[in-house]
Amino acid sequence: MSLNGKIVFITGASSGIGAATALAFAAEGALLLLAARRAGKLAEVASRALALGAAAVHSITLDVRNRQAVQRAIDELPQEWAEIDVLVNNAGLSRGMDKLYTGKIEDWEEMIDTNVKGLLYVSRAVVPGMVVRGRGHVVNLGSTAGEMTYPNGAVYCATKAAERAINDGLREDVLGTPVRVTSVDPGMVETDFSLVRFHGDSGRAAKVYKGLTPLAPEDVADAIVWAASRPAHVNIARIVLTPVHQANSLLFHREP
Repeated sequence: MSLNGKIVFITGASSGIGAATALAFAAEGALLLLAARRAGKLAEVASRALALGAAAVHSITLDVRNRQAVQRAIDELPQEWAEIDVLVNNAGLSRGMDKLYTGKIEDWEEMIDTNVKGLLYVSRAVVPGMVVRGRGHVVNLGSTAGEMTYPNGAVYCATKAAERAINDGLREDVLGTPVRVTSVDPGMVETDFSLVRFHGDSGRAAKVYKGLTPLAPEDVADAIVWAASRPAHVNIARIVLTPVHQANSLLFHREP
C-alpha cells in the first residue's frame, strides 16, 4: 500500500525512534504530523524530513501526559491535517533502574503517565476519527521488556506489558472496521533511552551498549514503515526485533 500523501502522526518525534520513523515515512512521500515536547529538536527533524521527500510537515509542541492538551491538539488541527491515516504512538521513556522497594515514585509516575496514560490519551483522541472514516492504522511502540521483566526495571517493564495489553485490546475493539493495530516491540536500541533512564549519566549509559551491536533507530523505523505499507487487508499484529547479540530482556552476548 502506498504511503504517498498519507497523513502520519508520530508522537515523541524529536529524537531516537520517533525521529527515524519520521524520516522513513518522509522518504515514502507521506504528510508528517510531528509531536514532541522539544520544539527546537522537532524543527530540526521537520527540516530533514522535507529534504528527504515529505509532502508536507506540520509540527505540534505537545506533552502526551497532558490529557487536555492532547485532545485540544487533535481538535484544533487544520482541516487538511485532520484525517490521520497512520498514528505512531512512540512517545515513551524509562527513568531509573532501582529495586522496586527503593525506586523513586516520581520516576514511576513519569513512566506511567507517559508510556501508559499518554498512549491512551492520544489513542482516544485519534482512533474515533479513523473508525468513522473507515480507514487508519495505529502503530504502538512496545518492547521486549513487556514480555519479560528484568531486575531493577519492574515499573518500566509493567508499562510495556500494559502497552501490549492495550494494543491487543484495541485490535479486538476495532474488529469489524478497517482500522489496523500493530505493536512493534524492539529489544536494545541505541538512542538517548539509557541517557534518559540514568538522568543524564553518560558514562553509565554507555556501558549498556558495551561489547555488543544494538539496533539502530532506523531498524525500528524500517519495521514500522513495512507494517504500515502492507495491503489494506493485512494486519501485522506484532513485530519483535532484537540485535543478534540479544536473546531476550535478560540474555545478552557481549564481546570482551
